[in-house]
Amino acid sequence: MTTAGHAETSSRDAPAGGVTKTRRRLPVVAIAVVCLLSAGVAAVYGYRSKLAADPLADLLVAAAKPGDVEETVQATGSIRPVRMVAVGSQTSGRVLRMNAAIGKRFSAGDLIAEIDSVTQQNDLRTAEAALEDVRAQKRQREAALAYAEQALAREGRTLAKEASSRDSWEQARTTVETTRAQIDSLAAQIKQAEVKVANARVQLNYTQVVAPISGTVLLVTVQEGQTVNAVQSAPTLVVLGQIDRMLVRAEISEADAPKIAVGQKATFSILGDPERRWEATLISLDPAPDALRTDSEIASSDGAGSSTSSSSAIYYYGRFLVDNPDGVLRTYMTAQVRITLASAKGVVTLPTAAISSPNEKGERTVDVINDDGSLSRRVVEVGLDDKVRSEIRNGLRTGERVVAGRRAANPSPSAMPAPPGAL
Repeated sequence: MTTAGHAETSSRDAPAGGVTKTRRRLPVVAIAVVCLLSAGVAAVYGYRSKLAADPLADLLVAAAKPGDVEETVQATGSIRPVRMVAVGSQTSGRVLRMNAAIGKRFSAGDLIAEIDSVTQQNDLRTAEAALEDVRAQKRQREAALAYAEQALAREGRTLAKEASSRDSWEQARTTVETTRAQIDSLAAQIKQAEVKVANARVQLNYTQVVAPISGTVLLVTVQEGQTVNAVQSAPTLVVLGQIDRMLVRAEISEADAPKIAVGQKATFSILGDPERRWEATLISLDPAPDALRTDSEIASSDGAGSSTSSSSAIYYYGRFLVDNPDGVLRTYMTAQVRITLASAKGVVTLPTAAISSPNEKGERTVDVINDDGSLSRRVVEVGLDDKVRSEIRNGLRTGERVVAGRRAANPSPSAMPAPPGAL
């Protein structure tokens, strides 16, 4: 009996599957829920009390103050040298020497590469020999002409004395005229031969590839020992660029293009140095987009089809020139461009969010906070707008306060987040 009673007592005290621990946790969770709900209710009542004491408590207030406003157009562009030339070979052959290396500077006329010139030298010698042969033939016919003219003169004298027939005189005259025509033909052949010599000399000069402009080597596509073939087209050997001055080509959307004019100022930055600003002036704006290249009326001869896809964006290239003395700007860098359309300095400004949209009369208004705390709606004349602050040209003085918005509504106790572990 004693053993059974001991066993019954032990089973009553021991926890069954953690039931005792759960019963102890429930009062703690309930207390936490009550505390959070009480805090939420207190916050709501406190906020309402504050709102009753200050009717402007739920308003965002902004004051009109002097400042600068710039109306700009944003664009993305690429940077490239002001002049960039692909230097090619106009003759075929093996590259004997290549002086170019990426980053090396050349002056106009400097030797970049030398191509095997044996074939061109032989062609030049052949053309020169042909020219000398034609010249020799011409001298021969000139000598024959001199003899034919003397023979004609003798035949004329004997014919006058009736010592020879007229047929002999006609033959002598024909010989003179024929010889003169042969000399004229040889003179024309000499000109043709001189042209061939000049062409052969040009082809020989083509084996010496020289820099057409002063610039820096941006790309080398051919190495020493490589054979180039210029039969179909001139293969590119190197690309030269004048990087002391760069051209920024910005893509301007069709929505902004009507606002852009040559001569407007712009600033731009690069991804690698976003804090630095370069200043430039718009020198041109393309009259047609680059999509014109794919226009079916231009790309095909029949002119059938639509000009361009209606779903593609249309951009016009605006161009700026900027000096690059330190070489920071590099070819094909991305430029973030801001084109200044207009600017106003030291004017009355206000956050754009505080100004209403135009009504049916085109008027824009603000809600002014009077000295007694009341609100009054006032029409204002808005000038420049940079989407953050706007110029107020009329209707508002510096220091006057306006409503810029309303604070977010305070959450009610029912919207308070549930405490951790609550179901």
